[in-house]
Amino acid sequence: MQNTSHAVMAQRTEAKDSLDDFPTPPWATRALIEHVVGAGGLRQQICLEPACGAGHMAKVLAEYFGDVRCSDVHDYRYGAVKDFLKKPLAINSADWVITNPPFRLAEEFVLRSLPVARKGVAILARTVFLESVGRYDRLFQKHPPAKFAQFTERVPMVKGRLDRKASTATGYGWLVWEKGHSGQTQLVWIPQCRKALERGGDYELPAPPVAALKTVTAPTAGVRREARANKAQESLFGM
Repeated sequence: MQNTSHAVMAQRTEAKDSLDDFPTPPWATRALIEHVVGAGGLRQQICLEPACGAGHMAKVLAEYFGDVRCSDVHDYRYGAVKDFLKKPLAINSADWVITNPPFRLAEEFVLRSLPVARKGVAILARTVFLESVGRYDRLFQKHPPAKFAQFTERVPMVKGRLDRKASTATGYGWLVWEKGHSGQTQLVWIPQCRKALERGGDYELPAPPVAALKTVTAPTAGVRREARANKAQESLFGM
């Protein structure tokens, strides 16, 4: 008989070469902005989403930020194909880095993101990410987050797809690092908000960003547009 206790069901093991693709329900990304970070001034800011998958988080970030630059190590036909942990990145090249990274690489994603972001870094992670003596020594003690925002309701995530009807025994929260923060980490509760923050079309596959696909009839104009899009990506990744 299967053991369905929360203690067992909350565990999830991925192979070392797994893409660990668990798309973020759009309402959970909106919750970060609406209940934790605040939307003020984001229209003038650049956000980097370096584990964008099929774009479910990036399309929500574009509702708030003036410029969202997205990539992933795998080609999901959405953002640029880049290995965030290996490509050179310019210091302070984005205002925010916001992502749902592969769990086994989340610590590395944070350490990589901190010098890249001018204002802050936010990752969505399982609550158990807070555990581990090694992670405390390597990350939390040296770089304490400004906030840990715990969801009061479950955030159901399914491997490889979004599913409006999915359920989960796993708890999730947002860890937020803010530049200039010092002192203790603040615990923030994200109130029940799924119903209020879900939108029509949330569970449809996002269309790729215009910058990645835009073509025009006139060849010269098309070349200019493509060059500008490539230049923006190259500037971000220090290529």
